Amino acid sequence: MASELKRRLDYSDLAASPDDGKIYELVRGELLVSPSPSPMHQRVSKRLQRQLEDYFESRELGEVFNAPIDVILSEQDVFVPDLIVVAEPDHISKRGIESPPVLVVEILSPSSRRTDRGVKARRYAELGVRHYWIVDPDRRRLECHQLSRRTFRPLIEAEGGDTLDHPAWDGLSVNLAALWR
Repeated sequence: MASELKRRLDYSDLAASPDDGKIYELVRGELLVSPSPSPMHQRVSKRLQRQLEDYFESRELGEVFNAPIDVILSEQDVFVPDLIVVAEPDHISKRGIESPPVLVVEILSPSSRRTDRGVKARRYAELGVRHYWIVDPDRRRLECHQLSRRTFRPLIEAEGGDTLDHPAWDGLSVNLAALWR
C-alpha cells in the first residue's frame, strides 16, 4: 500500500484559501487557522496602532500596518500579525510585506495565546524580526522583546495604566491606559 507524502504548504496555497473571515498563516509550511478577532482585541489593536502611527509615521521612521496583511518571510512562512512596522519601503510588495518588519505586534486571544508565545515567536526570531511585542488584554500587559542571536530576549514590560518608554526608540511612549479604556 502506497503511503501518501504530506507536502508543506506555500504562499500559493495560502493565496487560494477561502475568504471566510478566519486568519490563515503558515509556519514552516504548516497551516495555522485562527478565528476572526473579538471586539476587545480589535479595540486594543486600533488604539495601539494610533500610538505607533503617531510615533513612527510622524518621524518618518516607518509605516504601520494592521491585520490582515501578509508578512511573507519565506514561501512557507507567511504570517498575519495584528500590527507591524515596516522601516524600508522596498519591503512592501503587491503581495504584502516581503522582509522582516522592524516590529511585529501580536495581541493575545484565547485561541492564539500558546501559538503567539511559542511557535510564532520562535519563527519570527529565526527569520530576523528585530522587535516582538506581545499585548495581553486580559492581563492588561505589554511585553517588548528584542532579537538577540536569533532568539527574543525580554527588553521592557508594563501593565495596567502605566506608560511604557521604549528604550530602542527615543521618545516612543506607549500609554497603556488608553489601550484598555
